[in-house]
Amino acid sequence: MPAIAFVNGRFSRIEKAVVSVEDRGFQLGDGVYEVLRTYNGRLHAVDAHLRRLFRSLDAIELKHRFTRAGLTRIIREAVRRGGFKDSLVYLQITRGATKRMKEFPKGVPPTLVITVRELELPSPALRANGAKIMTAADIRWMHCDVKSICLLPNVLASNKARAAGCYEAVFVAKDGSLTECASANIFIVKKGVIATPPISASILGGITREEVIAVARKHRLPLQERRVTLKELLAADEAFLTGTTIEVLPVVQVDGRRIADGKPGPVTQRLHALYLAEVA
Repeated sequence: MPAIAFVNGRFSRIEKAVVSVEDRGFQLGDGVYEVLRTYNGRLHAVDAHLRRLFRSLDAIELKHRFTRAGLTRIIREAVRRGGFKDSLVYLQITRGATKRMKEFPKGVPPTLVITVRELELPSPALRANGAKIMTAADIRWMHCDVKSICLLPNVLASNKARAAGCYEAVFVAKDGSLTECASANIFIVKKGVIATPPISASILGGITREEVIAVARKHRLPLQERRVTLKELLAADEAFLTGTTIEVLPVVQVDGRRIADGKPGPVTQRLHALYLAEVA
């Protein structure tokens, strides 16, 4: 089955889809995005993703006429055309195509791009054995709560991590605080208590992060949203990542140092099972 694209009102195979060379997303990174997924063909958390999308649009002052209902219809149609059991849906909105300038253009319609391709899940071995991650200095801009398409620091950190044989990179602020990973949120577990950095301008409010927190509280698992340091991560009993495509993924090593016994922990495994039950 082919991967599907939707660009400004037109569906096509993904390799046939094009945008203007003068699109501000291409030239200036002037846009925002969301990543969604399906479970057995059913869109998951679409309302939550679109709420965050509209918050990001407001934050960068991108004027538009999109509605949640309208975007949901297009996404559902794109998923239907893709026909995959599990789909990865990418949605991007930029400030449109016009001559290159820093000022906001007037009267230029936004560019809407949606792609649907088959979702690649973490391998059974990775989930069973846990992920190795490494640290990276957090050099990103001051509004990481906006899901901007300007992702060069994330790209650099991710590639450095993969070159080192790691699955992910976790950003560390100058004061030693953890913020988040290049494409995931991070949690630790110590003496049965789960902790994760709080929502701030330095952290994107992950949809899966929110869902996992809700699941933990529903089942009365102790959980704190607070400052978490690199020192605490290295001394944790367990650690795990959350994200749309990885759900709850155990972390067993940071910068070559094992977390506890170097195996996925019981709290992490229970949370993943509870999360899957909630999704089902």
